[in-house]
Amino acid sequence: MGDTFIRHIALLGFEKRFVPSQHYVYMFLVKWQDLSEKVVYRRFTEIYEFHKALKEMFPIEAGDISPESRIIPHLPAPRWFDGQRAAESRQGTLTEYCNALMGLPVKISRCPHVLDFFKVRPDDLKLPTDSQVKKPETYLMPKDGKTNAADITGPIILQTYRAIADYEKSSGSEMALAMGDVVDVVEKGESGWWFCQMKTKRGWVPASYLEPLDSPDEVEDPEPNYAGEPYVTIKTYTAVLEDEVSLQEGETIDVIHKLLDGWWVIRKEDVTGYFPSMYLQKAGQDIAQAQRQIKRRGAPPRRSSIRNAHSIHQRSRKRLSQDTYRRNSVRFLQQRRRLVRPEPQSAGSPLKEQPQTERPKPQPAVPPRPSADLILNRCSESTKRKLASAV
Repeated sequence: MGDTFIRHIALLGFEKRFVPSQHYVYMFLVKWQDLSEKVVYRRFTEIYEFHKALKEMFPIEAGDISPESRIIPHLPAPRWFDGQRAAESRQGTLTEYCNALMGLPVKISRCPHVLDFFKVRPDDLKLPTDSQVKKPETYLMPKDGKTNAADITGPIILQTYRAIADYEKSSGSEMALAMGDVVDVVEKGESGWWFCQMKTKRGWVPASYLEPLDSPDEVEDPEPNYAGEPYVTIKTYTAVLEDEVSLQEGETIDVIHKLLDGWWVIRKEDVTGYFPSMYLQKAGQDIAQAQRQIKRRGAPPRRSSIRNAHSIHQRSRKRLSQDTYRRNSVRFLQQRRRLVRPEPQSAGSPLKEQPQTERPKPQPAVPPRPSADLILNRCSESTKRKLASAV
């Protein structure tokens, strides 16, 4: 069998999704060397980071040494405020980019970075259409490649947040913040890193450094699920705060509350506590990709660890205490154990009293038959005459 490679990549369109917040994903039809065709979904922020990593891997072909040597296609930064209008108009750019990518030398077009990015992920197979009030909206590319202005809606309104403290970025993909800065959130990631824009700057920011302008509470935080969702740890973490959990790599746990700041509440047997979501992965998913994300940025800081944090709201953000998590979790586990396996009766325990069958009531004793003389002495005259006639 020959080496694995991609024959062709075609953009099918894009999809508007609403969980955890409104965002867009692009649909690509990937045709592999064995003529199999797979559909994958990628956010533009993913594509943009893939593009930057590709340029770092091939600096000569990216034109970093000499601009005349550049053969890797350009991918311009998007106009985030245009919302769906930008998602629509960006389709032509992505189509040209994919065509140019497949036309690059084999060392680039068939490198592991390209193959891994367009490989089918578990999320591509489990589309977010179930258990959602608002279903995703799909917009397919026109067959003639032309867009109809009547089909394009107006710009979306991005959510606005405020920085509660100064933040110094640690990588080129992040964005520095000063306390009081107001940013627009383009994409909320489950890892707790949000892609934000402020004037001409854009980059990833820890969600813990941001607060909504109208309320301290994050309205999109889901409710706890004490039934739990199984995950596996992909990196060892040692607890820093007392309400966190220390785990080794490869342990299986249950996630009972997925918070948007990237610090989820997990359960290991009867112990509950916070754990960074970046260090968790569902069984069967691509661990290598998740570990690359950890290497790039790592887990975001927790709000409780931020010094000199100043909120504009008088009351603090509502958070469940660990005692509440632990109490509700233990109650759920006890109920589930009783339903799954009823407690067997031990050998030394006394037998339960069985319901006794109702005994019949005792019948009165039959008196002995009286003698004939006694009957004649006590009976009536009519009975005496009948007895006399019978004799």
